[in-house]
Amino acid sequence: MSGVLTSRIETRGEPAGFPPGPKGHFLVGNLPEVARDWASFVSECAREYGDVVSFRLFRTPMCLLNHPDHIEDVLVTNHHNFIKSKDYRAVRGVFGNGLLVSEGDFWRRQRRLMQPAFHNGRVASYAEIMVLYAERMLARWQDGQVRDVHQDMMQLTMEIVAMALFGADVTREAKHVGSALQVLLDQFSARATTAFLIPSGLPVPGEWRYRRAIGHLEEIIYGMIRDRRANGGTRDLLTTLLEAEDEDGNRMTDRQVRDEVMTLFLAGHETTAIALSWSWYLLALHPEIESKLAEEIRSVLGGRPPTMNALPRLQDEDWVVKESLRLYPPVWGIGREALNDFQIGPYRLPAGTNVVLCQGLVHRDPRFFDEPERFIPERWADDPIRHGRIPRFAYFPFGGGPRICIGASFAMMEATLLLVTILQKYHLSLVPGFPVIPRITLTHRPQNGIRVILSRRRG
Repeated sequence: MSGVLTSRIETRGEPAGFPPGPKGHFLVGNLPEVARDWASFVSECAREYGDVVSFRLFRTPMCLLNHPDHIEDVLVTNHHNFIKSKDYRAVRGVFGNGLLVSEGDFWRRQRRLMQPAFHNGRVASYAEIMVLYAERMLARWQDGQVRDVHQDMMQLTMEIVAMALFGADVTREAKHVGSALQVLLDQFSARATTAFLIPSGLPVPGEWRYRRAIGHLEEIIYGMIRDRRANGGTRDLLTTLLEAEDEDGNRMTDRQVRDEVMTLFLAGHETTAIALSWSWYLLALHPEIESKLAEEIRSVLGGRPPTMNALPRLQDEDWVVKESLRLYPPVWGIGREALNDFQIGPYRLPAGTNVVLCQGLVHRDPRFFDEPERFIPERWADDPIRHGRIPRFAYFPFGGGPRICIGASFAMMEATLLLVTILQKYHLSLVPGFPVIPRITLTHRPQNGIRVILSRRRG
């Protein structure tokens, strides 16, 4: 995955023909390779063909971009020419027309509506909830216990996002949500591939389990909506969604609210849980870094619970989260579809081309990161992107441009606060011999979890 990418960024000029890429199979193109292991396929493409790579899925032209300047072209400079790629159809059954998949004026309206819930002042108010729920989880932990820290992080972040944004305590439903989410994630990868062939809405294998999992989640979400409509509640995001009116005074239907709640409920907790899980894994592999963090926490907090105001003095923890996001980005790749013909470097590409941008590749490119395979949190000292030492889109764990993740600041604060709260009380070491295997589907999670041994800190 870390091989040197062979081509350099090209200057703009006359089109130079179609980009290089692997020859596909008759009719299906490169589908067999993508279906077998899409992450390995695009990694090999990058190594062999460089910064701009063309391939094909059935009749859909695909283009893999591996240089920060080209990625910026798509996400920022010419963002108006791109919508979500065809594989996002795979999640429409779950997220409906929520913020993740909606487009155009509807997306802009919804984004404007929800943005205030993620402004710095509002995000800071969530810090107490994050620490409170982390301490509730720690009260269930025991010295010497073996736990799946990935499962624990999934439950913890789910409870936090439900309470912070929607005022709902979903602790009792955590097991059902976890099971339903597992079904959905297992289905996403296969559905993403078939989206290039099968028209949206047609059933695919596993349809019954898929719809049943969605139904379990909808029971919880529609329950939140019914309760809030009947009883009112705090001024949180759910209230904002229910009270919002368009120019004609119309409010959202329960279905529209459901789509936005589902999007933030699922996407808003899984990505943070994955980032934390890989952070624990990396710290367990580097106990000297973990010891340094624990000492900084003792020095800064003196045994007190962390607060939002303490975060600027806990810089090493922030670096650990950023470096974990570099090595194991929760979303390994994102896609866009071109509405009109466009140019990338010397190449002119047709409308309908689906563009692939892979954080999992670019984040480990040795052109942009020294010793890219190593876990070096200190590389984030003194904001290297702002000071121009790292290109802006050599690191984009939350995407970029107008469609950058709305909850990016929420996620960063949450991950750092939870890391600090847990490190205050426990040291986590890996269970010897337990295989930790990355699995790349819609997200980049540990396939069988991460088994750790808890050691309670003394004093």
